[in-house]
Amino acid sequence: MRKLSSSRVCATAVVAALLATQVLAQSVSVSVPGTSNPYLSGMPNGSTCCTGDAAPAQSPVQVTGLSLIPGTALTFSATGGIDFQGNPPSVGPDGSFIFTTASTNGISGATWPANSLVGVFLDNSQPDSTPAPADLNFGSGAGTAFLSLAPALKQVFFIGDGRTGTGSGPTQTFVIPTGATRLFVGAADGFGWFNNVGSFSVTVAPAATPSAPAAANVPTLSIPMLIVMALALAAAATVVLRRRRT
Repeated sequence: MRKLSSSRVCATAVVAALLATQVLAQSVSVSVPGTSNPYLSGMPNGSTCCTGDAAPAQSPVQVTGLSLIPGTALTFSATGGIDFQGNPPSVGPDGSFIFTTASTNGISGATWPANSLVGVFLDNSQPDSTPAPADLNFGSGAGTAFLSLAPALKQVFFIGDGRTGTGSGPTQTFVIPTGATRLFVGAADGFGWFNNVGSFSVTVAPAATPSAPAAANVPTLSIPMLIVMALALAAAATVVLRRRRT
């Protein structure tokens, strides 16, 4: 078997550490106006919706810069506030009272808190080219306090501030569905997003999802542990290289 030189081992360890650090650091931040209508997600300019809204003026915000890998998950962190009645935007991303929004443009309806931060995953097709999936109900069962959610394509979902409680509790994870190539975020309303006020500041990042169990039941290491091991390997290789040169 061919042996790697100590310098090559050192370089490989450093590269591994840098890559792992990049995975941990990867995140995207966006500003989401209260006028962002999720039912205009993926719709071309000129499309209309929901009593007075049109693309692109009321289009939601597309989150770009993240790799959407089906089966992995994302986390969200959101602050700010909006109001759909034009009042001072004091309602945070978890929203207020529960109400139901009807399905439009091939995107599902939902029962969720008014004024909350919401999202939807799409593939590359225009959403109104196929029927809408089933509605999600965040007004019953676990409601908005779920630990993990796996929405389908074109199924709008509650995000809120990204934690199980308002400003508290564990971070929630959102599983990326098969076929997803785009993620849009917007606000929960019933109609006429055009007169909403305020905005949310939102950060989206890959979640640390567990690896599939290995066939030989080999224990897996977390990314932080891999970074530590890679740095330790780099240091050890450097020591070996220096000793060989002396």
